[in-house]
Amino acid sequence: MASVIEKTIRAAVTPVLTGVAGLNRKRMKAPEGGHPYLTGPHKPMTEEVTLADLQVDGEIPVTLDGRYLRIGPNPVTPPDEASYHWFVGDGMTHGIRIEDGKALWYRNRWVRSNQVSDALGEDRKPGTRKPRTDTANTNVVGINGRTFAIVEAGGYPVELSDELETIAHNPFDGTLQHGFSAHPHLDPKTGERHAIVYDAPVADTVWHTVLGPDGLVKRQEPIPVKDGPSIHDCQITDNYVLVFDLPATFSMKRMLAGFTFPYDWNPDHPARVGLCPRNGLGMETIWCDVDPCYVYHPANAFETEDGKVIVDVVVHESTYARTTFGPGGTWSRLERWTVDPEAKRVDRKILHDRAQEFPRYDERKTTQDYRYIYSIALAGRPDELDMAGTELFKHDLTTGKTAVRTFGEDRHPGEFIFVPRSEDSGEDEGWLIGLVIDMSNETTELQILNADDFLGKPQAVIYLPHRIPPGFHGNWVEN
Repeated sequence: MASVIEKTIRAAVTPVLTGVAGLNRKRMKAPEGGHPYLTGPHKPMTEEVTLADLQVDGEIPVTLDGRYLRIGPNPVTPPDEASYHWFVGDGMTHGIRIEDGKALWYRNRWVRSNQVSDALGEDRKPGTRKPRTDTANTNVVGINGRTFAIVEAGGYPVELSDELETIAHNPFDGTLQHGFSAHPHLDPKTGERHAIVYDAPVADTVWHTVLGPDGLVKRQEPIPVKDGPSIHDCQITDNYVLVFDLPATFSMKRMLAGFTFPYDWNPDHPARVGLCPRNGLGMETIWCDVDPCYVYHPANAFETEDGKVIVDVVVHESTYARTTFGPGGTWSRLERWTVDPEAKRVDRKILHDRAQEFPRYDERKTTQDYRYIYSIALAGRPDELDMAGTELFKHDLTTGKTAVRTFGEDRHPGEFIFVPRSEDSGEDEGWLIGLVIDMSNETTELQILNADDFLGKPQAVIYLPHRIPPGFHGNWVEN
């Protein structure tokens, strides 16, 4: 009965709150000098492009057969700059098809939310949507031979064709109930994909959601929480899924003020890392205290022989506290966390004290001890998760040394992903693939680097005659 009453109250109150937010949004003033995530490198593309027979320097490895995919926010129409947040822009996917040592095509396509379809004068795409939003803009992944654009905060996946056209809004063939995450993690031992899912209107629960190898949901285990935390990512070990319950929570004040991404830094919310048993109950999660901070993205995690959990993370001093346009915070750095389930605490060690983000590694090593992390430098300006850095880092966790690849002035790398040369090649024996913006010429390059010759000449560079705005995440999807 309580759930029925709650739903009835919510149905009555929500239109009133939405109306108040709309009125306040109209009163807001646009930022002076333009919105930081709608100008400069972030200026949105205005059309969909298809290019064939792309220019290439060097030699593309003939064993690479698939698509490099990347996604990010790219408003289809100019948004209200006063209330716009980087995280809510219409999704746009970018793809480069590689086969037989050639770059066959590039194409970019908006993910067809209802808003995008209406703006483009098209029929709306079929499928199941959440009532608040149907935008997917944060990650694009291959799952069991299919391609999905995904997002956090309770949104449903959007299925795409191999050519990035929107097929349908698809909650994994009807098996998904509580939305999804932008960061599922594949266990190479089981073929399962694990995610921690939060749904913006639900303040007291997040879910451990697991896809089986068939791409269908097999577990949606509730985990009790408080305050509606924004849990952007997770990581897994053999026995646990890690839950980063940190002081960024839903803000009714920001929602009523008219902001489109109503989360704020909440110093009253305890910072903790949960070890949720992968096959147990969410209420059995072991919570371990950590000093207040925020984590968007971990690298790998694994268990030690004495029962502790090691996880490497990019740590931010805070988020959302100092700006309403993007992540914010005064610094970020790479740290190693040791999570002790007996002492119920987290010990932190700084690995690299430079502003950085998007840590990636050889994902065949997921749940195992490993050696290398690859991350990109940020510009290091307070209050912005600014993608205007010019360097790529290779962190050697064995020696403690970091190699730095510099792309040059006004040349800004996005997330680089690791692709092994073969199934049985060693860690670091593969390629690093990612986009680099050349702001001087308003162009973009897809660079293929040899991970084990990190500072050497690129294996290949594929040229695109336009600037692709800094987005979020990408992946290599094999054919």
